[in-house]
Amino acid sequence: MKIFISQPMRERSNDEIKAERAELMAAVREQYEHTEELDTFFDNPEWGALMCLAKSIEALSQADAAVFAPGWEKYRGCRIEHQCCVDYGVPILLD
Repeated sequence: MKIFISQPMRERSNDEIKAERAELMAAVREQYEHTEELDTFFDNPEWGALMCLAKSIEALSQADAAVFAPGWEKYRGCRIEHQCCVDYGVPILLD
């Protein structure tokens, strides 16, 4: 099962982001076998926020399910990703 992770990234270090992703995947793996994290950690400084969101939605189109990190509802990109899941039927495992 391919898992999409949505999480706030603004004003956070790469290490903080990666650590949270590992925690989220560990929580998913406690409940589901055969999971694979889709690579949506984009470390491309030349990309703006909109390009990162576009790439995230592209990755979301490949997902079997999604998880949302705590606080997602406060960030516009995460809210858009959540709405995509709702509107296009991508199951949400954690939010």
